[in-house]
Amino acid sequence: MALVNIHFLNLQKNYLFADIAKKVNAFKVMHPKADVISLGIGDVTQPLCPAVTEAMHKAVDEMATAEGFRGYGPEQGYDFLREAILKNDFLPRGIHLDVDEVFINDGAKSDTGNFQELLHWDNFIGVTDPIYPVYIDSNVMIGRCGVYKDGRWTNVRYMPTKAENGFVPELPKGRPVDVIYLCYPNNPTGTVITKQELRKWVNYALKNDALILYDAAYQAYIQDPKIPHSIYEIRGARKCAVEFRSYSKTAGFTGVRCGYTIVPKELTVSTFEGERISLNQLWLRRQCTKFNGCSYISQRAAEAIYSPEGKQQIQATIDYYMQNAKKMLETLRSLGYECYGGENAPYVWMRCPDGMGSWQFFEALLYGANVVCTPGVGFGPSGEGYVRFTAFGSHEKTDEALQRIEAWSKG
Repeated sequence: MALVNIHFLNLQKNYLFADIAKKVNAFKVMHPKADVISLGIGDVTQPLCPAVTEAMHKAVDEMATAEGFRGYGPEQGYDFLREAILKNDFLPRGIHLDVDEVFINDGAKSDTGNFQELLHWDNFIGVTDPIYPVYIDSNVMIGRCGVYKDGRWTNVRYMPTKAENGFVPELPKGRPVDVIYLCYPNNPTGTVITKQELRKWVNYALKNDALILYDAAYQAYIQDPKIPHSIYEIRGARKCAVEFRSYSKTAGFTGVRCGYTIVPKELTVSTFEGERISLNQLWLRRQCTKFNGCSYISQRAAEAIYSPEGKQQIQATIDYYMQNAKKMLETLRSLGYECYGGENAPYVWMRCPDGMGSWQFFEALLYGANVVCTPGVGFGPSGEGYVRFTAFGSHEKTDEALQRIEAWSKG
């Protein structure tokens, strides 16, 4: 008899964005003529830049010849992309890494979900709250989170990030945390962390022999030169942190699928007997067993964003989205809403007015203005009473959505 992994049965029945889609579809059935604009799900809308598409065409043409055909590639990625990453993303910031510390993936979501496989099931995890749902759900799947009760998992340390504490999570008190999830610029709040605050987390991890899983998927949107783009800008982080990067929002690769993970060779974890195990070697072994690598075409596309033309074109797209974020922030604040983020990230985090709940405001906005946002409570208990707006729409749709929100708010 085949038995199910019972931990999967502990997952909450619906995924946040599936719930949103269900509610929006129900609205459309009831109001078939309504033109709904989504400022909710964080998918990009602008096309791939010319440098990327040219590289993909060239790679396809190579694959169409006997001489240029590529079969299985290296599971950890082609060196042409790994070397471009080191040269462009890290060396300019004074960060020196080796090629074999770079692992190309099919997007940061996969690796942030899969990396926890390397860790013992009873590690105690700490998460900033609100948080990207995949971090917790992937730990639920292995049985690490305990029991879901009153909107929280019993074996998870929630570290609130709210307006009341300046969106700066406090270091855990009491029982030390073994694994820490940090995401900056933050999804969903759009807020960032200073080097001084990030240094506190690195020091905590070193002192408590903890592991930091650092998601830097939105680092390309940072505008403030004082804000760190990588956790490795902090001394000692190579001994305690894994960093995840994605081209999805940096270069519009949500449909292309490519990103990378940095696993320093200095980073080790312990067995019960006290033996230190290299996470770099363990992750390499895992990838060689369970991952066949990202496609050659996608990796050539990613390499192209580091060309002079690619850098200019990618920056133009990022600027395009950040113009939306600026308009969104200015308009919502002018209407009296309390908003955060939007200055170093493509998300605006808004407190619901008059004590409304997240889903209550979501439905009021959908039915009143035909605009979709993301309920903050879907990102964790501290997200209740907030909603998230994304800047990834077109200028035209974003402007129209803001006009609708203004008319609805004043009506």
